[in-house]
Amino acid sequence: MSDRSPTVGSDSARAGLRNYILVTAAYWSDTVTDGAARMLVLFYFYNLGYTPLAVALLFIFYEVFGILTNLFGGYIGARFGLKTTLFIGLGAQLVALSMLAFAPQSWLVVAYVMASQALSGIAKDMTKMSSKSAVKLIVPADASATLYRWVAILTGSKNALKGVGFFLGGLLLTLLDFQTALRLLVALVGGTLFLAALLIRGGLGEANRKAKFGQMFSRNAAVNKLAAARIFLFGARDVWFVVGLPVFLSSVLGWTFWQSGGFLAIWVIGYGIVQAATPGLLRSRVEGQHEPDGKTATLLAFVLASLPAAIALGLGAGLAPASVVVVGLIVFGVVFALNSAVHSYLILAYTDSDKVAMSVGFYYMANAMGRLAGTVLSGALYQWGVQSGPADGLIACLWASTAFVLVAGLLSLLLPRRTGAPSKPIKLDDLGD
Repeated sequence: MSDRSPTVGSDSARAGLRNYILVTAAYWSDTVTDGAARMLVLFYFYNLGYTPLAVALLFIFYEVFGILTNLFGGYIGARFGLKTTLFIGLGAQLVALSMLAFAPQSWLVVAYVMASQALSGIAKDMTKMSSKSAVKLIVPADASATLYRWVAILTGSKNALKGVGFFLGGLLLTLLDFQTALRLLVALVGGTLFLAALLIRGGLGEANRKAKFGQMFSRNAAVNKLAAARIFLFGARDVWFVVGLPVFLSSVLGWTFWQSGGFLAIWVIGYGIVQAATPGLLRSRVEGQHEPDGKTATLLAFVLASLPAAIALGLGAGLAPASVVVVGLIVFGVVFALNSAVHSYLILAYTDSDKVAMSVGFYYMANAMGRLAGTVLSGALYQWGVQSGPADGLIACLWASTAFVLVAGLLSLLLPRRTGAPSKPIKLDDLGD
């Protein structure tokens, strides 16, 4: 198996690589603003007296439209090119932030915020799908180890910047008022959109005018099984991370906005670093090869399931809650990052290059379904559990997380034990301008 890096000798290859770098930079910018806006909305409305469930409901449309975006976005990317999906994503984020930044205070009610979050969900998943599909078009078909490294670096850097966004959101809300903070984010996204429109030349990959919407629903058994496992893997994270954990840090531990946002930022940055380092960390654990397979995903899922259970038991036993949560979350983050990076590699390893945008869109539609379930349950379980005691809300979320990861592990048992070569690899010379 070849492990060579992408060749950029031809003009088309250089143009493809240059556009990929620009798309990735735009994705990073969108990631920072998305994370910051999420923290701003969460803490601002919780501080106004919204219940945990009500705060969770603010993000329902964010996740619902993330599902729809991954479904239709993959089709749009395949039919019209990834450049189109990138600009749709950046434009949607600009409108979403402006809706909150410049609206009269009287408009900032649940329905209006949900509508802005719907656009944010579209923005985030359009840019993510564009960037993660682009890497498949740049890496040669016979360089799977290179693909593994590039995907890990892209995914890890994205999550590190999401952590920066969490910290930025908490800090801005501490230093500025809600709408002034959002106006700074509007300026960042607007500048990114302007530079992307100015510097990107030609398209990114080839548009396939014959692509059909029905092809979005994968007929690849491995992709379908991986997508099912992904639903429960990301539901397991968000069922305690999205609402339960930030509210616990603020209301039970008494942390300020910037302390809570800073801690979540450090966690997500560390999580991203582990994702980027996953190829090296797992290399000695993979039997006879340098790339992970279904067996790797299964083992990691069952290891992960023990961690939220351990945190829940520690809190239930009356151990120091700050120590239990901080240490437990760090260990959970390391193992979850390994799981996520392996999944991100497998989706590209399982799919053909001529179907990459639609397969990635389908896969991240499953990802968004898991986040939606986790988000709603995070608010509902925390609000239900906290009636029994200060820590019981988070404990309820943690036991749900344990159950979700166990299901992900069982589904991962069905994944192929080896990743074969794609049946229709794309050539660098086919990238076009």
